[in-house]
Amino acid sequence: MEEKINEFTKKKRGGFSGKLGFVLAAAGSAVGLGNLWRFPYLTAEYGGGIFILTYIILTLFLGISLLMLEIGIGRYTGKSVIGAFGTLNKKFKWFGYLCVIVPLLVVPYYCVIGGWVLKYGVSFVVGSDGLISNSSSFFNNFIGGTAEPLIYFLIFAFITVLIVIFGVQKGIERMSKILMPTLAIIALFLMVYVFCLKGSGKGVKYTLLPDFSKFSFKTVLGALGQMFYSLSIGMCIMITYGSYMKKDVSIKSSAIQIGVCDSLFAIVASLIIIPSVFACAPTTAEAEGMLASPGPGLMFVQLTEVFGTIKGGRVIGTIFFILVFFAAVTSSVSLVESIVAVLCEGDKMKRSSACAIVFSVILTLGALSSLGFGVLDGVSINIAGNSKSILDMFDLLANNILLPIVGIMTCVIVGWFVDKKIIPKEIGIDKNKTLRGFFNVITKYVAPIIILIVLVSGLLDMFGVLKI
Repeated sequence: MEEKINEFTKKKRGGFSGKLGFVLAAAGSAVGLGNLWRFPYLTAEYGGGIFILTYIILTLFLGISLLMLEIGIGRYTGKSVIGAFGTLNKKFKWFGYLCVIVPLLVVPYYCVIGGWVLKYGVSFVVGSDGLISNSSSFFNNFIGGTAEPLIYFLIFAFITVLIVIFGVQKGIERMSKILMPTLAIIALFLMVYVFCLKGSGKGVKYTLLPDFSKFSFKTVLGALGQMFYSLSIGMCIMITYGSYMKKDVSIKSSAIQIGVCDSLFAIVASLIIIPSVFACAPTTAEAEGMLASPGPGLMFVQLTEVFGTIKGGRVIGTIFFILVFFAAVTSSVSLVESIVAVLCEGDKMKRSSACAIVFSVILTLGALSSLGFGVLDGVSINIAGNSKSILDMFDLLANNILLPIVGIMTCVIVGWFVDKKIIPKEIGIDKNKTLRGFFNVITKYVAPIIILIVLVSGLLDMFGVLKI
């Protein structure tokens, strides 16, 4: 009876047409800016191949289990994140409200960065003055402006919300079926191109061959943090997308495919960025120095300089930023959908009205993030001697604090306050004692402890209390 009710609810809310639509949409959520600038930077910082090996192992044994957990919660309840936790246990409905704060904080500044990507794509096409010859000044002058970064941010945010307005199948699924294969083709083309550059072999070797002498506790922490960030765990997204998933689609195989797709894309991104830097840098030390520029610095400054030194760099730069733009859109759409789903729950609001409300929130908070590098540059917070912009503060609160807290609480609620048979049965592993036992141990003990270690270590490191 309960399954029939859930299926009826999904038909009213809309849902993915099948496994392909779900996997592509979920993989599109996972494949985003984190893969294209955060993963390569962390790979370089934490020892190249050994970081990738650590990441793969953690994704296989922990990340996929957490993906199954969140997708299982969504499909079992057939509701958005607030309704989902209220259904699992009425005492924890409040937790759903905490969860939805994460995408509310993330998507505005994500759209700001998406606007930067759009600006760079256009700049490579038209050949803007100073883009390559003086990349650092070009970037700082752009983000320090007022009108131009706001316009690009507005365009990116509008594209994101417009896709969501069309719904799950006609909007999100249709977009994913077009953009994800396109992303794969562009990424593979760029990787092959980079492999053909003289000197890139050193970068390929650095990326793929594990150097166990560089393995450390910090390598594990870095890989864990990237795993949660990259797989969209703790952001409401997988619970929301799971609620749109058909009952005859395997959660287990879908989660594996999402994890594999995301990991492969992150590795390919590293094989585009790291070898291209090695090909242009005179020495390995200089290449590592260029790669040590985290976040925007790596993508918008260092890589832009690299494109200026390679044959056909302007064309390659254009193709690269098209790749980044598509990846950013697929992720921003999933963030917006997780908020819209809450507003539309139980036919409380039309999708178009919910999108309008979310768009207004994006514009308000996103404008603050954008102007934080210009007229609001003086508004900042100092943490352990480091000044944090408005965008950095939103990122810090969402990804460094709330996201791990949500991850811990999700595991604790399901592991300790929900019948231990419910989610394994939804996933389809209830009859396999080994898999069921492994999943329950991960959910109940391993994941909460590991995420807590990541959270505490990250905060202690951030505030300068403990340098790991």
